[in-house]
Amino acid sequence: MSERATFELAVRLRDQGAPIGEVFSFLSGLYFRGKLAYARAFARPPEPDSPISGAGAFVITPTAGLRSIDTPVTLAAIRAFAKVDVDAGNPMYRRPLEKSARAIASDIGPDCQVVLLGSIASSKYVDVLQSIFGTRLLFPADFVGRGDMSRGGLMLRCAASGEELHYVPVAGAVRHGQRPPRLDPATRVKDPTLSISYRRSRVQETR
Repeated sequence: MSERATFELAVRLRDQGAPIGEVFSFLSGLYFRGKLAYARAFARPPEPDSPISGAGAFVITPTAGLRSIDTPVTLAAIRAFAKVDVDAGNPMYRRPLEKSARAIASDIGPDCQVVLLGSIASSKYVDVLQSIFGTRLLFPADFVGRGDMSRGGLMLRCAASGEELHYVPVAGAVRHGQRPPRLDPATRVKDPTLSISYRRSRVQETR
């Protein structure tokens, strides 16, 4: 966000904006990058030509509800996101999320399933989305008991191997459980959403 940042993504974000999926991947830890890689690998939109469902994968934003991973965002939008508390009781967050979720629910029809890759243990996502998608809202069963980084690593491995996770309905599911065994470090894969130029620029900017 600094005016002194000269790497390519920072310049694009300041000048004309950049895809929200790319921006969040750079800003976040392994968890979001795993979600993005997994969504790109396995999303199957019911109507590829539709402006809504054609995206197949959406990001939950603090102020603008669900937005396609390819939606361009500007630096001003990122600053606006940072000012809003992501809480189901906050209307500034909840109302846009409800509105966009209803539009997607209408667009995809009654037979399309919706997979939540965000936190299943938190009410800030589940309470809002389940009220709209009902039993169509699913999540990966292997998420139970895993922390954010473990889930991110798991999804990167799945995206690389082409092996999709098993999903279960959020409604009535056990969303808390014992932590499963750690992922085998030998199966770690290279994160496809980070570039060397970004990492180098990040180091330079912090010196």
